[in-house]
Amino acid sequence: MDTPIAQIATQTNQNDAPQLPHNIEAEQGLLGALLINNDAMEQISDFLLPRHFFDPVHARIFEAISKLVNNGNLASPVTLKTYLDHDEGLTTLGGAGYLARLASNATTIANARQYGRTIYDLAVRRELIVVGEEMIADSFEAEIDQNPAGLIDRAEQSLYEIAEKGAHSSGFMAFEESLAGAIEMAERAYQREGNLSGISTGFKHLDDMLGGFQESDLVILAGRPGMGKTALATNVAFSIAHDYLKAQVSGNTETMPDGSVKVRDGGVVGFFSLEMSAEQLATRMLAEQSGVSSSNIRKGDIHEDEYGRLVAAARDLNDAPLFIDHTGAIPIATLAARARRLKRQRGLGLIVVDYLQLVRASNLRGNDGRVQEVSEITQGLKALAKELNVPVLALSQLSRQVEGRDDKRPLLSDLRESGSIEQDADIVMFVYREPYYLLREKPVEGTEEFVRWQERMSLVDGTAEVIIGKNRHGPTGTAKMAFEDRFTRFSDLIEDDHLPERYD
Repeated sequence: MDTPIAQIATQTNQNDAPQLPHNIEAEQGLLGALLINNDAMEQISDFLLPRHFFDPVHARIFEAISKLVNNGNLASPVTLKTYLDHDEGLTTLGGAGYLARLASNATTIANARQYGRTIYDLAVRRELIVVGEEMIADSFEAEIDQNPAGLIDRAEQSLYEIAEKGAHSSGFMAFEESLAGAIEMAERAYQREGNLSGISTGFKHLDDMLGGFQESDLVILAGRPGMGKTALATNVAFSIAHDYLKAQVSGNTETMPDGSVKVRDGGVVGFFSLEMSAEQLATRMLAEQSGVSSSNIRKGDIHEDEYGRLVAAARDLNDAPLFIDHTGAIPIATLAARARRLKRQRGLGLIVVDYLQLVRASNLRGNDGRVQEVSEITQGLKALAKELNVPVLALSQLSRQVEGRDDKRPLLSDLRESGSIEQDADIVMFVYREPYYLLREKPVEGTEEFVRWQERMSLVDGTAEVIIGKNRHGPTGTAKMAFEDRFTRFSDLIEDDHLPERYD
């Protein structure tokens, strides 16, 4: 049996210990307002739950009122008596007489929402205290070989859940709520340019096949070295960040029920570059967007017209909401913590990880194998995508067995440590460029083989394929792309003449 709050307060004072933040008068005022006018429930039902009450008896009274009102019945001291007659905690406070006093002391419902906000805010403060106590206990009781990064991750996750309104709710969701979410997604797709349910990649053919990148999806982009994985990822990242900037400037936004403003297209991008420095990645993006070779940028071999394009591209990149973290061998717990922080501070529409095999497991022990480590990483990335409700694009290496086949188009089985990656991913894409392999197999000029090679090269030069090997939401297949090697830039492909066309 829960002890009434009056007794708890007495005990706390006797022990000279600080009381947890609470306001009994606000709880009594809200319950009284609800009892004299059930319509007051509309003011607080969107955020207040029974567990937010400090007094457990008040929590049960609120829960009973909520159930009666939601079922279309009258909630009053008389009707509540039937449901709470055997509540020992209420009996201690005076039983039905206590309910009557709550109603008689309330004169208006005008302050109901303010009472509710006070109760909610104090509940959040109590949750923070609990998290702090758990952090202290975990730190004292941690085993000697336990990685502190895991403790930090749990603490930051708990704080993030408190910070996000409603994020700490859990349990089953009624199908009608899920259905409402599906309808909202369809409505967004209808209203969004290109009729996409997800966030546009910037490539029309790829968007047509995927419907854009979907919220909470783990997307794996894999390929052999030299195929252009990073190039495609940076192309997508810039496109999404640029679309977000354009939508902000043009006013393509909507006001949410809580008063916040949501940008309809694009998103803030968090890019974890574990292989290249932020400066190297910026140089590559500058080359992609300006059409000036990255090698020429590094050497300073730039003509006047190229310099103008560089300045214009730098201006676009400078304003884009794209944030780069180039920490090498970052633990998955640290990566998750920084992603949460970015979403709190700036918002977040896409996370890019380049690349998966360079991320470290947080709780790796000496006897753990590589497969187990990768499994922890992919599970962590998928959990992060669901927690933050954003797509995570993770790049991955392929095994060398691709090189031993005549047809070098990748398969799911070519993924390194493929079991966990294939299992946890919602979408698996492969980058394949036939010209890359043809150049390595160039025959001697003047031979019949050279003529056939030349004919084949003329058909595929400047092209690439993005092969969708797994897609939880739709079909698999191949998206044909154009690829400009000098600028490591992908673009949409015009099938007739194979000329690249930038898609806006």
